[in-house]
Amino acid sequence: MCSDISTLFLDHSINKLSQAEASLAVCLSKLTDEQVWRREAAHENTIGNLVLHLCGNMRQWILHGVGGAPDVRVRDAEFSAAGGQTSAELLELFHATVAEARAVLAALPHERLTERITPQGRDVSVLDAIYQVVGHVQMHLGQIILLTKHYAAQDLDLTIPRPR
Repeated sequence: MCSDISTLFLDHSINKLSQAEASLAVCLSKLTDEQVWRREAAHENTIGNLVLHLCGNMRQWILHGVGGAPDVRVRDAEFSAAGGQTSAELLELFHATVAEARAVLAALPHERLTERITPQGRDVSVLDAIYQVVGHVQMHLGQIILLTKHYAAQDLDLTIPRPR
Protein backbone atom coordinates (compact mmCIF):
# COMPACT_ATOMS: atom_id res chain seq x y z
CA MET A 1 0.00 0.00 0.00
CA CYS A 2 2.71 2.52 0.96
CA SER A 3 4.59 1.83 -2.27
CA ASP A 4 1.40 2.46 -4.26
CA ILE A 5 0.91 5.85 -2.56
CA SER A 6 4.57 6.73 -3.11
CA THR A 7 4.32 5.85 -6.79
CA LEU A 8 1.10 7.83 -7.12
CA PHE A 9 2.64 10.88 -5.41
CA LEU A 10 5.82 10.84 -7.52
CA ASP A 11 3.94 10.21 -10.77
CA HIS A 12 1.46 12.99 -9.97
CA SER A 13 4.29 15.41 -9.13
CA ILE A 14 6.07 14.62 -12.40
CA ASN A 15 2.79 15.07 -14.30
CA LYS A 16 2.10 18.46 -12.67
CA LEU A 17 5.56 19.71 -13.65
CA SER A 18 4.95 18.52 -17.23
CA GLN A 19 1.59 20.31 -17.32
CA ALA A 20 3.31 23.48 -16.13
CA GLU A 21 5.78 23.19 -19.01
CA ALA A 22 2.95 23.01 -21.51
CA SER A 23 1.10 25.98 -19.99
CA LEU A 24 4.26 28.09 -19.84
CA ALA A 25 4.96 27.30 -23.51
CA VAL A 26 1.48 28.57 -24.44
CA CYS A 27 1.99 31.74 -22.40
CA LEU A 28 5.40 32.55 -23.83
CA SER A 29 4.18 31.90 -27.38
CA LYS A 30 1.61 34.70 -26.97
CA LEU A 31 4.08 37.34 -25.77
CA THR A 32 6.86 39.46 -27.16
CA ASP A 33 10.21 39.50 -25.39
CA GLU A 34 9.38 43.04 -24.27
CA GLN A 35 6.18 41.81 -22.62
CA VAL A 36 8.06 38.96 -20.91
CA TRP A 37 10.31 41.53 -19.23
CA ARG A 38 7.63 44.22 -18.64
CA ARG A 39 7.62 45.57 -15.10
CA GLU A 40 4.72 47.91 -14.40
CA ALA A 41 6.10 49.00 -11.00
CA ALA A 42 9.26 48.43 -8.96
CA HIS A 43 7.48 46.07 -6.55
CA GLU A 44 6.35 43.72 -9.34
CA ASN A 45 8.10 40.78 -10.93
CA THR A 46 8.28 40.28 -14.67
CA ILE A 47 7.31 37.01 -16.30
CA GLY A 48 11.01 36.56 -17.03
CA ASN A 49 11.82 37.00 -13.33
CA LEU A 50 9.19 34.42 -12.41
CA VAL A 51 10.58 31.86 -14.87
CA LEU A 52 14.11 32.37 -13.52
CA HIS A 53 12.75 32.12 -9.98
CA LEU A 54 10.93 28.86 -10.70
CA CYS A 55 14.06 27.36 -12.21
CA GLY A 56 16.17 28.48 -9.24
CA ASN A 57 13.66 27.09 -6.77
CA MET A 58 13.42 23.71 -8.57
CA ARG A 59 17.17 23.51 -8.80
CA GLN A 60 17.65 24.28 -5.09
CA TRP A 61 14.89 22.09 -3.68
CA ILE A 62 14.81 19.13 -6.09
CA LEU A 63 18.16 18.95 -7.87
CA HIS A 64 20.21 20.01 -4.83
CA GLY A 65 18.00 19.09 -1.88
CA VAL A 66 16.67 15.79 -3.18
CA GLY A 67 19.17 14.90 -5.90
CA GLY A 68 22.39 16.03 -4.23
CA ALA A 69 23.58 18.38 -7.00
CA PRO A 70 25.60 21.43 -5.91
CA ASP A 71 23.52 24.38 -4.72
CA VAL A 72 24.35 27.06 -7.30
CA ARG A 73 21.31 29.28 -6.79
CA VAL A 74 21.69 33.06 -6.66
CA ARG A 75 18.13 33.97 -5.66
CA ASP A 76 18.58 37.75 -5.82
CA ALA A 77 19.67 37.50 -9.46
CA GLU A 78 16.35 35.86 -10.34
CA PHE A 79 14.48 39.00 -9.30
CA SER A 80 16.98 41.67 -10.37
CA ALA A 81 17.21 40.47 -13.97
CA ALA A 82 15.69 42.99 -16.36
CA GLY A 83 16.12 41.18 -19.65
CA GLY A 84 18.95 39.53 -21.49
CA GLN A 85 17.10 36.32 -22.32
CA THR A 86 14.46 35.84 -24.98
CA SER A 87 11.22 34.05 -24.24
CA ALA A 88 12.56 31.09 -26.25
CA GLU A 89 15.68 30.97 -24.07
CA LEU A 90 13.60 31.19 -20.89
CA LEU A 91 11.36 28.38 -22.10
CA GLU A 92 14.40 26.23 -22.92
CA LEU A 93 15.82 26.88 -19.45
CA PHE A 94 12.50 25.90 -17.88
CA HIS A 95 12.25 22.75 -20.06
CA ALA A 96 15.80 21.72 -19.12
CA THR A 97 15.26 22.36 -15.40
CA VAL A 98 11.95 20.46 -15.36
CA ALA A 99 13.55 17.58 -17.28
CA GLU A 100 16.30 17.34 -14.65
CA ALA A 101 13.76 17.52 -11.81
CA ARG A 102 11.58 14.84 -13.43
CA ALA A 103 14.62 12.57 -13.79
CA VAL A 104 15.46 12.97 -10.09
CA LEU A 105 11.86 12.20 -9.12
CA ALA A 106 11.55 9.25 -11.51
CA ALA A 107 14.67 7.63 -10.03
CA LEU A 108 13.82 8.40 -6.40
CA PRO A 109 13.58 5.31 -4.16
CA HIS A 110 10.27 5.45 -2.31
CA GLU A 111 11.90 5.03 1.10
CA ARG A 112 13.65 8.40 0.62
CA LEU A 113 10.34 10.29 0.76
CA THR A 114 10.57 10.41 4.57
CA GLU A 115 14.28 11.30 4.63
CA ARG A 116 15.11 14.72 6.12
CA ILE A 117 16.93 17.29 3.96
CA THR A 118 17.74 21.00 4.39
CA PRO A 119 17.17 23.06 1.22
CA GLN A 120 17.40 26.79 2.03
CA GLY A 121 18.41 25.72 5.54
CA ARG A 122 14.91 24.36 6.22
CA ASP A 123 14.51 20.94 7.81
CA VAL A 124 11.95 19.14 5.61
CA SER A 125 11.22 15.66 4.34
CA VAL A 126 11.92 14.82 0.72
CA LEU A 127 8.14 14.56 0.26
CA ASP A 128 7.75 18.07 1.71
CA ALA A 129 10.38 19.42 -0.69
CA ILE A 130 8.65 17.91 -3.73
CA TYR A 131 5.27 19.18 -2.58
CA GLN A 132 6.72 22.65 -2.00
CA VAL A 133 8.17 22.80 -5.52
CA VAL A 134 5.03 21.59 -7.29
CA GLY A 135 2.86 24.05 -5.36
CA HIS A 136 5.35 26.85 -5.92
CA VAL A 137 5.39 26.20 -9.68
CA GLN A 138 1.61 26.17 -9.82
CA MET A 139 1.31 29.39 -7.79
CA HIS A 140 3.72 31.40 -9.94
CA LEU A 141 2.40 29.84 -13.15
CA GLY A 142 -1.00 31.26 -12.17
CA GLN A 143 0.61 34.70 -12.01
CA ILE A 144 2.23 34.16 -15.41
CA ILE A 145 -1.11 33.06 -16.89
CA LEU A 146 -2.87 36.14 -15.49
CA LEU A 147 -0.17 38.48 -16.82
CA THR A 148 -0.24 36.75 -20.21
CA LYS A 149 -4.02 37.12 -20.48
CA HIS A 150 -3.64 40.79 -19.58
CA TYR A 151 -0.78 41.50 -22.02
CA ALA A 152 -2.17 39.39 -24.88
CA ALA A 153 -5.79 40.51 -24.23
CA GLN A 154 -7.13 37.03 -24.86
CA ASP A 155 -8.05 33.78 -23.17
CA LEU A 156 -5.35 31.14 -23.46
CA ASP A 157 -7.68 28.11 -23.65
CA LEU A 158 -5.47 26.14 -21.27
CA THR A 159 -8.50 24.18 -20.14
CA ILE A 160 -11.70 23.27 -21.93
CA PRO A 161 -12.70 26.37 -23.91
CA ARG A 162 -15.71 28.12 -22.46
CA PRO A 163 -18.29 30.26 -24.21
CA ARG A 164 -17.89 33.93 -23.29
